[in-house]
Amino acid sequence: MKNLKFIDIIAGARPNFMKIAPIIRVLEVHKARGGHLRYRLVHTGQHYDACMSGNFFVQLGIPEPDVNLEVGSGTQAEQTAAIMVRYEKLLLEQRSDLCLVVGDVTSTMACSIAAQKLCVPVAHVEGGIRSGDWTMPEEINRMVTDAITNYFFTTSVVANDNLRRAGVAEERIHFVGNTMIDTLLMNLDRLCPPGFWSELALEPGGYFVVTLHRPGNVDGFAGFARLLTAIGEATRGLPAVFPVHPRTAKTLGEVVDVPSNIRLVEPQPYLEFNYLVKNAKAVITDSGGITEETTVLGVPCITLRDSTERPETVTIGTNELLGTDSSKLKPALDRLFAGEWKKGSIPDKWDGKTGERIVEILERLLTSVP
Repeated sequence: MKNLKFIDIIAGARPNFMKIAPIIRVLEVHKARGGHLRYRLVHTGQHYDACMSGNFFVQLGIPEPDVNLEVGSGTQAEQTAAIMVRYEKLLLEQRSDLCLVVGDVTSTMACSIAAQKLCVPVAHVEGGIRSGDWTMPEEINRMVTDAITNYFFTTSVVANDNLRRAGVAEERIHFVGNTMIDTLLMNLDRLCPPGFWSELALEPGGYFVVTLHRPGNVDGFAGFARLLTAIGEATRGLPAVFPVHPRTAKTLGEVVDVPSNIRLVEPQPYLEFNYLVKNAKAVITDSGGITEETTVLGVPCITLRDSTERPETVTIGTNELLGTDSSKLKPALDRLFAGEWKKGSIPDKWDGKTGERIVEILERLLTSVP
């Protein structure tokens, strides 16, 4: 077929996989209907173990990567350099018409730079989100990526405004919604309890989910220990299920007195983790993406950070930005136990159709160019 256009879809870390799945699904549908877009799935290997990567491909129906750059672990600079060198080599061997990146991980920034150096245009899914916190590696990744992006696919009105203030022309901003919510809604009926559900005697609404991995929360032994103690006390003895991120595990090994109601488990596959979230009394986290899922699921969420790149989860959704002072946790959970948590609603276009919007726009953008 003539006039085919080839897109590199970049995935490197756990947060990426939920975001690319709906786009790939719609691309396959369009291909079957005679569409002109084709894709090459490039896994950078930034996350390379089954808990953080492999089982997401299986559960979400993502095909095996066409290419795995296998960069493995390393410092921020080491990973960035390795991804750039290996992706550049791939493009020199077989050039694509577009590099599509998602989210804000190291792979997002590194592949964007390598592509633009070779004059391959870049599309950024989740463009324009900002926390304002330059101590977060993800914020640097977002800013650099958006500085060299051609086409922005945004999740919110706030992201649109951020891009306009940065001088991005209106015709380059495409407000499409949230692909991570596409994945959530598509898999709601497939969510399943993890293997430890019965062992921990968990019941819907009778436990908390905890996720912590930000350096400010987990890298300092004393501060992390105080935070765990505060969580143990504020949750009033209810189980607090804590899937431990590899980064967190390093410091956790030094904490002697983990409260008995905090139940440490391995990182969970997508379907099991979101079953836990959906049925939790509340989620305590320092992640960004989880706050989007709790908003759609109507689950109360407490974010232990001073800023968020997803303010709509606070202004519209069920999330509350509590800060990093662990003493604020108990008053917040006292309100939760008293039934005083806000109900929240769902942001515009978080409706499960974002992947369709993105592919329709890509078809128009790419096939209109000779």
